[in-house]
Amino acid sequence: MNSIKKTEFYELKDFLILWSSQSISQLGSSITAFALTLWLYEKTGSSLSTAALTICSYAPYVVMSIFAGALTDRFDKKKTMIVCDVFAVFCTIVIWGLFRTNSLMEWHLYVLNAVSGLMNTVQQPASEVAMTLIIPEKYYQKTSGFRSLSRSLISILNPLIATALYSFIGLNGVIAVDISSFIIAFVALQFFISIPKSNSERKEKVLVLAKEGIGFLKNNPIIMMLILFMAGVNLVASAFDATLPGYVLPNPKGGQAVLGIVTSCSGVAMIFGSLVVSVLPKPKDRVKVIYLTMLFSLGTENFMLAFSREPILWCVSQLIGWILVPVMSANLDVILRSSIPVELQGRVYACRNTLQFFTIPIGLFLGGFMVDQICEPFMVTYGYLPILKMLFGTGKGSGAALMMFILGISGSFICLIAGRKSKRYQKRPKIPL
Repeated sequence: MNSIKKTEFYELKDFLILWSSQSISQLGSSITAFALTLWLYEKTGSSLSTAALTICSYAPYVVMSIFAGALTDRFDKKKTMIVCDVFAVFCTIVIWGLFRTNSLMEWHLYVLNAVSGLMNTVQQPASEVAMTLIIPEKYYQKTSGFRSLSRSLISILNPLIATALYSFIGLNGVIAVDISSFIIAFVALQFFISIPKSNSERKEKVLVLAKEGIGFLKNNPIIMMLILFMAGVNLVASAFDATLPGYVLPNPKGGQAVLGIVTSCSGVAMIFGSLVVSVLPKPKDRVKVIYLTMLFSLGTENFMLAFSREPILWCVSQLIGWILVPVMSANLDVILRSSIPVELQGRVYACRNTLQFFTIPIGLFLGGFMVDQICEPFMVTYGYLPILKMLFGTGKGSGAALMMFILGISGSFICLIAGRKSKRYQKRPKIPL
């Protein structure tokens, strides 16, 4: 048993170093993003203005992903990741300089988030291909569980650390932690990780490479269906992200600390889910697992939040809603890595990013807009009605509860439609796994 573990460690050494160091950097970036959300909500009190931070990050990601993926297929993956990380930390340093001089304004954050999002647009497909190059195929599901575990830990620690740092030492301390985490990731990637060359580093024009990525998806309709299904899930999930602060912060039993705890519960749930994924056997039907897990998640969490008034129930709803997300993520990851040739992965993952994530800025905008402009005014006008008062409560935040109810219905509908459509592919050749 010990020899097996030593062999696995040797085979996964580069992955473990890259995964752990990049996870530390992602934690630092997430802490800054959460602290900036708190800072901006203090200034504006608007769900839409805080959601706009993430919208600005995702807008270039969605618009430029197809071309960025083809671009990364032309260059060395390690150098691409380093350059993008340097640009991203530069944006953080600019924010710190503006804050230190009392010059930081709302529009500064939007512009710098857009630049940082553009760097992530190029870095993400390069990172995905790098992972494929350094992970033996037999470890795909296990390493996917590790990656889900780190995302879970980030979800737990990010709001707790951000809230604590922001409360006690302010935005200066938050940004110092972010920059320190970048230094760790930079040193690890530059000096301790070897990423082999791949046949994907070609010199054709970017448009030609992008067209190949789109062509692959057209010729693999089941993968396209999964990507579009996840686009629908992301629409609901991002609207939820925009709604949650407006639901928790103004509530008499809520506030910044409670928001941090509630948000971290999703990470706790994903830790358990990630551990389960690491030991689960291969399922008979990965596609079915994907849409059923999302039906459970979206069909429980939103309704529980909509109808509950106690922080303990908000935490329980987060635990239930997120525990199966790593199971979905691992099965989707195995399907993609096993089905897409490595020499095409950069451009195909980039096309996937555009199609799967274009709904995130839309969902963030809709969530913030619906809460601020429709649901809250609606509850101010009609919230005295007994049925609405019983279901969603009263006062500021009741409109956000109404929005949670709408998201629960929408998410369940998307999953049921996807389940019916997936049956059309049951008689077609199976995905090679």
